[in-house]
Amino acid sequence: MLSVKSFTFRTTLSDLLHLRANLARVDVDGMELHIPPNRTGEIEQTKMPKARIALTVAKIYCRNVKLIIETSTPGKDPIQIDIKRLDLTDVGAGQPLRYVADVINPKPVGIVHASGRFGPWEGDDPRSTPLNGIYTFENVDLSTIKGLRGVLTSSGTFQGKLGRITVDGATSTPDFALDVSGHPMPLETTFSAFVDGTTGDTTLNVVRAQLAQSRFSCSGGIMRVPGKGHDIALTVMMPEGRIEDILRLVMKATPTLMQGAVSFHGRLHLPPGNVRVVEKMQLTGNLRMQNVEFTSAKLQKQVDSLSLRAQGKPGEAKAAASGPQAEVTSEMAATFNLANAMLMVRSLEYQVPGAKVNLIGVYPLDGREFDFRGHVQTDATASEMLTGWKSLLMKPFDGLLQKGAKGANIPIEISGSHGNFNVGFAMHNEDKTPEEILADLDAKSKEHESAQPH
Repeated sequence: MLSVKSFTFRTTLSDLLHLRANLARVDVDGMELHIPPNRTGEIEQTKMPKARIALTVAKIYCRNVKLIIETSTPGKDPIQIDIKRLDLTDVGAGQPLRYVADVINPKPVGIVHASGRFGPWEGDDPRSTPLNGIYTFENVDLSTIKGLRGVLTSSGTFQGKLGRITVDGATSTPDFALDVSGHPMPLETTFSAFVDGTTGDTTLNVVRAQLAQSRFSCSGGIMRVPGKGHDIALTVMMPEGRIEDILRLVMKATPTLMQGAVSFHGRLHLPPGNVRVVEKMQLTGNLRMQNVEFTSAKLQKQVDSLSLRAQGKPGEAKAAASGPQAEVTSEMAATFNLANAMLMVRSLEYQVPGAKVNLIGVYPLDGREFDFRGHVQTDATASEMLTGWKSLLMKPFDGLLQKGAKGANIPIEISGSHGNFNVGFAMHNEDKTPEEILADLDAKSKEHESAQPH
């Protein structure tokens, strides 16, 4: 269970001859402490023999310590905790001791400074040994996790037993960013978690976070996968957030395409593997956006014009298209999934006064071309959305485009990139899945590449 490379201590010959030792200091280097797996009821408990020497130590200074927690769980490797420095005081049989430790955290790389009480030691079942304390984790470079940026500071408390520890703490990262966008943003969190010392798995009871102006919470698990890292699965809820915060976090383009209030509920999965976070992140869920305004003046004017025409006010639409201020705000609701840095929108309902748009499509996070297709249902008929001879020309098509009691149902397509896009009538009336739309984009990209001179 215990091995030591070297140690030194001093006492008197008289204390040793009288089977007692009161040591002021012990120095230990290269200690390994192995905590055995959980015992089963079939294994007979061996009673620890009584010590022959009444030993008390004022202080023990340990360097280069390895704490190895063995496991009986199939498919799980032992947990190894590397401790750079461990100072123990008030060491004696049957009593708790005080400790100060500098623990090496493997990822993100840094030193966790902890202090508290440990013991008394449970020789028959080491995992039941009590443990408590406080910790600090400062100036941690998140870039040691592929795909993240920022400097994190964390502090908190922990208590329980060696095999079952409850941790409550907080983190602050004033410059948190994903490398896909590189936009630093303030991130603050508080959390309560349970750490299973037998497996290294962590259960997040609740994490409350604020990213810039957006508040959200999550819960779930962080499971160790031998030889690969950690598998993270979380349920995420954002009752009050800002869409510009989310877009700024995951997209390079500035300013963000839109701004407004957002609420979200979904699941986040980060499988193990040494790849960028944005490339392995899997996110599914539902979101709702309110009071949305587009930061692109061109797009916002098109939205303003669409709303007025859809209400049967084509004369006012021209003035709105040239006005400096946004005339209308938008409402959105969407069901989507994100994987491999590709946003697949299964359903998007977009609404402005006079019109409701239903779309499906794809949106690459790396700024490549996006494509959305669907229909717009308007309060006004096709002819009522136009003026003059164009209105007369469209009159025969009112019945063809009308699906329902009133108005028009028109196929549309929105495609392009952040700085160069088009909103217009679609030349087809077929429904396609996001996967089929993505295949169309890939084929179009290959055709463009083949047409370029080599």
